[in-house]
Amino acid sequence: MNTIVQHLTEVHDRIAAAAGACGRREHDIQLLAVSKTKPVADIEAAYAAGQRQFGENYVQEAVDKIMALKTRCPEISWHLIGPLQSNKSRLVAEHFDWVQTVDRLKIAQRLSDQRPVHMRPLNICLQVNVSGEASKSGLAPDEVESLAEQVSALPGLCLRGLMTIPEDTGDEQRLGTQLLELKQLFDRMAEKYPQLDTLSMGMSNDLELAVACGSTLVRVGTAIFGSRNP
Repeated sequence: MNTIVQHLTEVHDRIAAAAGACGRREHDIQLLAVSKTKPVADIEAAYAAGQRQFGENYVQEAVDKIMALKTRCPEISWHLIGPLQSNKSRLVAEHFDWVQTVDRLKIAQRLSDQRPVHMRPLNICLQVNVSGEASKSGLAPDEVESLAEQVSALPGLCLRGLMTIPEDTGDEQRLGTQLLELKQLFDRMAEKYPQLDTLSMGMSNDLELAVACGSTLVRVGTAIFGSRNP
C-alpha cells in the first residue's frame, strides 16, 4: 500500500475512534489534507485514495498546484489556511473554494469584489484567536459576531464557520477549555446564521481532543504526508 494511502487510512481510523468515544458520527467530521510544501504527486496519490479537500498556506504555491491539477483532479476543493495579504486577494478569489483565515473586513470586501461572477460564492471561515496570543492572527472572540454580520452581507462570499489554530501547549485541559469556548461561540452564531456548518479546529497532534470538543473539520498534514519540506 502506498505510504500516503496508508497514512490516510490511519487518520480516518483516528477520526472514527475519536468520534465514537464521544458519541458522534464519523461522517460528521471532515478531513482537510494539508498539502503545503508537498509535491503535486503526493496530492494526486491522496486524491486517488478518495481525499477531496486540501489545504494550502502559500498562495502562489497553491495556485501553481491548482492549475496543474485542474484537469487531473477536478473534484478537489481548495482551502486557504494561511495568512492572506491584500495583494494576493485576487489570486485567491479567482482560484480557491474556501478561505479559512478571514479576520478583517478589508480582506473580506476584496475577496467579495474580486470573486468572478461565474463562480459560486467563496466559502469563508472567520479565524478566531481563542488563546489570545499576541503572535497569532485572528479575531478576539468578542469581535467575531460583528465581523460575521458584515461578511454575511457581502455578495461574493458565503459565511460557513469559524477556524482556530490551537495554542501550542502540552496542557490538554487548557487547550480543551479554549476549544470548547469556540464551540459555544459557534453554536450561538449558528442560531443566527443557519448556513454555518464548519468548525475548523484540530491538527495532527490534537485531532482527538478537537473532535471531542465539537470540531467538524480537522486539518491534518504531517500525519498524512510526513514532515513538512523546508
